[in-house]
Formats: sequence, C-alpha cells, structure tokens
Amino acid sequence: MSDGTAPEADLTGWTVTPFTAAGYTHDVYRRGEGPGVVLIPEMPGLHPGVLALGNHLVDNGFTVAAPSLFGQPGAAAMRPGAFAVMARGCITKEFAAFATNADRPVAHYLRALARDLNEKTPGKGVGVIGQCFTGGFALAAAVDESVLAPVMSQPSLPLGLTAKQRRDPGLSDAELKVIEQRAATEGLCALGLRFSEDPLSPGERFKTLEDRLGDAFEVIEIDSKAGNPHGFSKMTHSVLTVEVREREGHPAYEARKRVVEFLTSRLT
Repeated sequence: MSDGTAPEADLTGWTVTPFTAAGYTHDVYRRGEGPGVVLIPEMPGLHPGVLALGNHLVDNGFTVAAPSLFGQPGAAAMRPGAFAVMARGCITKEFAAFATNADRPVAHYLRALARDLNEKTPGKGVGVIGQCFTGGFALAAAVDESVLAPVMSQPSLPLGLTAKQRRDPGLSDAELKVIEQRAATEGLCALGLRFSEDPLSPGERFKTLEDRLGDAFEVIEIDSKAGNPHGFSKMTHSVLTVEVREREGHPAYEARKRVVEFLTSRLT
C-alpha cells in the first residue's frame, strides 16, 4: 500500500451475524482473536477505511466486533447516497444527533454488545472505539464495567450548532457521573483524538471532558492550523481512517499507534 493514501480494505475475512439488544437489531461484523474491541463505524458506515482500521486491530492481536449501525457495509465513504445516510442518522431517535445531556438509545445497545464481546473473548475487558458521529458513544459505553478502554475519535454529537451543543460531552450527565466514579475508583481512562481546527468536533467538547475527568482523559490533538507542516486543512476530520498515512512520524499514523498501545495496556 502506498504511504500516500489512506489504508482501505473490503469485507474479506469478516463474518456477520445479527445482534439484538435494547430494542434494536444490527448486523455485527466480527474478525480476529484476542481481547475484544467494539469498533463503531463513522458516517456513512463500515466503509473501506473503517474496515482497514478493523484489520489493523486484528493484526495487532484483537478480536473486533463492528456493528453496522447505518449505511451499506463495504461501500465507499464518498458515494451517491452517502449524504442521505447522514441525513437519516440526524433524525433517528437512536442517535439523538442534536440533543444535549442525552442518554442515547444506541449507547444501551453498545453496552450490551460490549458485554457480549467480553464474555466471548479473553482479556480483562473490552475496548470501544467511536468515530465522528459515533465518537461519544464510546465513552457512553464505558458506563458498563466490561469496557476498560474507551476511545473517542473526533466525536461530533451533538452537532455543534450552538455554544451549548459544542460544550456538550456527547453523553448524559448521569452517564458521565458514572464514568467519573469509575475513573476515581477503578482507574478507568479514556482517550480522545481530534484535529485542532475541526469544526465538526469542537474543542469545547474536549475541554468539558478534561474538566470533568482530569488526568483520566488523555487528549491527542493534531495541529490543523493554517501553515501546519503536514498540510492539513481546517476541515480535516477523520483521525484514524481517511487521514492515516502509513509512515513514521505522520500525526494520524502516530495517533493510530497510540490507540493500539492504549488498548493493549488496558486490556492485556
């Protein structure tokens, strides 16, 4: 694979079975051996970049369970119909895209999936990676004690149209209080990633989480200011998929390495 393009993969090697919980049923794509990681897709679904991230986790010794919450698995991220998938996601009660202080129904589904994966895999617990539209779901999933390593990559909900929405952490205050308690008593830690100028994943959101979680929230913020050495624009968004270039020193590549280190240290 060229180091000038983002890694991509297809559905080869993945098995799929439906999983039902909290009143919802979604197909879940699974692959690998070792400690479990729930890989939640970014919009518009399990596109080739998300599948490549899943394969990378498998190659590093994890069992990956990737629920297909929206879109067509394996289809290209930039395709006809992608905008329609995003529009449907914004109005679906499962995701509550505009709501602040929201206990989102999808979080209950993901907690059940994490428990199921934990029962079927070795290790002390499981990790959860959320991205973009699903970034905050990873932290909400950590309300369940099976989740030991939540990773929030460019969390974008609630959509930041107002100052209140931009400050909102992406989960309810009741859920965040559980996370605070787990951090204080169990040593739970979370990892957050974003590009510094990304308007879809506002810095105010991470500031809220840093204020609430302190040292239990590790932040990787990649410079996308004007004139940055890697040429990222202020709209650059997808840390772990679209922007990865597989060469040492590239900020998104190094961020992906840190995610693997974080999962390994927390789960094994």
